[in-house]
Amino acid sequence: MPHPPIWDPQVYLRHADHRTRPFLDLLARLPELPAGPRPPRIADLGCGPGNVTRLLADRWPDAHVTGYDSSPEMLAAARAHAGPTPGGGRLDFAPGDIADWEPQEPYDLIVSNAALQWVPGHADRFKSWLEALPPGGVLAFQVPGNFASPSHALLGELCDAPHWRERLGAHGRRYVFILQPYEYLGRLADLGCTADVWETTYVQLLHGPDAVLDWVRGTALRPVLTALADDPAAAEAFVAEYREALHAAYPPGPHGTVFPFRRVFAVARKAG
Repeated sequence: MPHPPIWDPQVYLRHADHRTRPFLDLLARLPELPAGPRPPRIADLGCGPGNVTRLLADRWPDAHVTGYDSSPEMLAAARAHAGPTPGGGRLDFAPGDIADWEPQEPYDLIVSNAALQWVPGHADRFKSWLEALPPGGVLAFQVPGNFASPSHALLGELCDAPHWRERLGAHGRRYVFILQPYEYLGRLADLGCTADVWETTYVQLLHGPDAVLDWVRGTALRPVLTALADDPAAAEAFVAEYREALHAAYPPGPHGTVFPFRRVFAVARKAG
């Protein structure tokens, strides 16, 4: 199994506007949480640098919101957002790996933004997460669905090329795990949820001479750069080959580089 990628919050946030928009669309579809004897309790799984976790605290200012992430680099950036909220709630962050995270207390909302794709078998985790929710509680997530697009297909082909296969072949097999929208719907319905599942393709306009390369540096390219971290010359050579392929697949136009990006969304409400 490949080593977990080393994340760079600053690189990831260079496209914060495009990366945040899907979460805003997800947030807009979230229902009000069930009323209870205590303020809402919310978990954000794979919180990254914490910028979208902050939006959960803005939506429910009296809630206790905790962002969980396995990356020390991301958590260090996220903690800049931590503290009390104006509505009397609290925003904090803690280490946690989605692959084995189990709720240690009741939650009203469990949400994940562009993180489950890194976790094999993540849909098998839904049952235990839903068990931590009260009737009417919500599980919501969005994942990238663009792994057949040229940006990712070219990355896989290059990793599988003869001169890279020995070091990067695992990445060429695309160590990413998502289901189709109808499969998420079926899994959530089988667990007794009312589920709203949809997909959207964002036609993004990126800018700069290496616009798409700059985008994937914050996400899909991270595992490769981590695998080559001990050999800067090899990393530079790989990026040079990948850059050339991306330029051919995504030629810049008069207004920038068009980069379509598909995402899959789900909002599941527990029965009751």
